[in-house]
Amino acid sequence: MFTALSVFPQYLLPKQALTELAGKFAKANAGGLTTFAIQRFIQHYAVDMSEAINPDIHSYRTFNDFFTRALLTEKRPIAQTRYICPVDGAISQLGIIRDNQIIQAKGRNYSATALMGGDSELAEKFHDGNFATLYLSPKDYHRVHMPCSGRLTRMIYIPGTLFSVNPGTVRGVPSLFARNERVVCVFESERGPFVLVLVGATIVGSISTVWHGVVNPRRAGQLRDWRYDVQARMFEKGDEMGRFLLGSTVVMLFPKNRIVFNPLWTPGRAVRFGEMMGTESGEIR
Repeated sequence: MFTALSVFPQYLLPKQALTELAGKFAKANAGGLTTFAIQRFIQHYAVDMSEAINPDIHSYRTFNDFFTRALLTEKRPIAQTRYICPVDGAISQLGIIRDNQIIQAKGRNYSATALMGGDSELAEKFHDGNFATLYLSPKDYHRVHMPCSGRLTRMIYIPGTLFSVNPGTVRGVPSLFARNERVVCVFESERGPFVLVLVGATIVGSISTVWHGVVNPRRAGQLRDWRYDVQARMFEKGDEMGRFLLGSTVVMLFPKNRIVFNPLWTPGRAVRFGEMMGTESGEIR
């Protein structure tokens, strides 16, 4: 009951208007105001700028430039394993997709079909497969990388609401990840398809991919579907594939018998881009 009551104000807030306002500020070159905002953000969230390629906060023209800053390669070494963690963040949930259901939080599930924007054919490819949901808090590095090598075949923009994706809201709002605005990125690997879903949230001004740029610039409220059958693009494990503004969530789906998760991976655990996420089912080590 407490969780439900605590998230009730989010149903009333003008989430899209707040997000658009934050987005305008984040991409504005506001000089000293931008630098001041970056300084306060670093202090509040204890951001470690020694990891950044460019640690000079005065050189960032916009808050977006700071927020999507690149990290030094040596700070995020790539594990020698089949599947790596694609982001810095924390594990929200992971496990098996049973009867088309994905665990959102204890006592709350949502359907893979709903996450895919109603595409039951796409969702069926992950029947009895595996999922992992990773939460990126505001303090985290906000570029998203490839967990394994793959060929981009499709991207779907699914309009939706913009609830926060912090742990309390995830526990309190039913089917949150299937309700929020999101971008579904479909890849094909030598061992079958896999999906990365970039989920938007309150104050997340944009979701962008390296092949398209900002996917949701106007929020027209219409589902859009891009196919890349002809101009398919290959990505290697660890390559950047997208980025967020402020905190958000990535949901990954894999087919049955494709991945065995790192046994250290449990809900609530902090994770880093490049660390071992899992091995291939039946893989000879």
